[in-house]
Amino acid sequence: MQTGASDRPETAARAAAREAQDLAEALAAPVPDAVPGESVEPRDAPVRKIIHVDMDAFYASVEQRDNPELRGKPLAVGGSAARGVVAAASYEARVFGVHSAMASVTAKRKCPDLIFVKPRFEVYRAVSQQIREIFAEYTPLIEPLSLDEAYLDVTENLKGMEIATEIAAEIRARIFAATGLTASAGISYNKFLAKMASDQRKPNGQFVITPKNGPAFVEALPVKKFHGVGPATAERMKKHGIETGLDLKTKPLAYLQQHFGKSGAYFHGIARGIDERRVRPDRIRKSVGAEDTFSEDISDLVLAEAELRPLAEKVWRYCEAHDITGKTVTVKIKYADFTQATRARTLAANFARIDDVLEVADQLLATVHPFRRPVRLLGVTLSSLTTNGASPDTSEEPQLDLGL
Repeated sequence: MQTGASDRPETAARAAAREAQDLAEALAAPVPDAVPGESVEPRDAPVRKIIHVDMDAFYASVEQRDNPELRGKPLAVGGSAARGVVAAASYEARVFGVHSAMASVTAKRKCPDLIFVKPRFEVYRAVSQQIREIFAEYTPLIEPLSLDEAYLDVTENLKGMEIATEIAAEIRARIFAATGLTASAGISYNKFLAKMASDQRKPNGQFVITPKNGPAFVEALPVKKFHGVGPATAERMKKHGIETGLDLKTKPLAYLQQHFGKSGAYFHGIARGIDERRVRPDRIRKSVGAEDTFSEDISDLVLAEAELRPLAEKVWRYCEAHDITGKTVTVKIKYADFTQATRARTLAANFARIDDVLEVADQLLATVHPFRRPVRLLGVTLSSLTTNGASPDTSEEPQLDLGL
């Protein structure tokens, strides 16, 4: 299995050795100094070793693996119908600008030779389970984010391995041997930076961000690329003069809390390379939601219903991937003047089909039409979640925002 340094074979061994040495030294160093008022772990707490593993174009790669005729061709997993949406795109399709959550008609327009394949979630779940079993050989602290990505805390691992980069490389090699699929990995001292690192050398690579270079890495990064900052939030930040991590770092905590609510403290921390969230195995969320801000406001009900569909489908795909469902649908409507309304309906039993979710969402939207003002944003949330026959979740885990 090649690492991200392998595109320069003449220096691969030297780069790998230097990376391992840098990480070993960094993980022996104390936590970087915090700014006044920040809550951090005690100074003698060990620096955590977090790996974020992200499969490369997972759904599309599984389809290309199982059907040799699809290899090397632009491929989209999803429906090709007029109201379909792309669930995943191969790297060959991404060259044309095709990406997940894109309307199928738009994807086909960008790439006329695009091949659509219906999703096979039972296959994706089986492969995901293979990967999860590999993770479990290294650590019990595994936090899946979806079928194709997870956080691993390997600070104390079952293999007794000291260098997190070596663990990541070994896991990636094991995944390839077991599934024939490639994975990328990010290694760092917290979840946010590990997530950011895994995008740096995709596909089939890995990247490390140490406590020494973490703050500088964040300062240079555009906030629109931050995990947890969707397009709508990035646009709001831009209006406040925040376009990079450095811009974000200059804003006081009180300012961020005033303008971004509960997320303000999180933004304040990650701007300094600080993220104290633990890797939480098998956590269950209270709700799953997606929303989109439109380039032009909408007044027509039919157009608004069409915009609801990809949102509901994105939520449903997440639920299918995690074997969860719910019985409460909520539709969020934000108007041009930024006032908003929500409408919700709870059924006696859990939803079993996406069409049922869409039907209820459309009915809820119709209750506020004619719109009192043009609509600038719509959102769909599924809550009262259950998984594997369990009772509805009542934990304090916040909603997962699948923002487009």
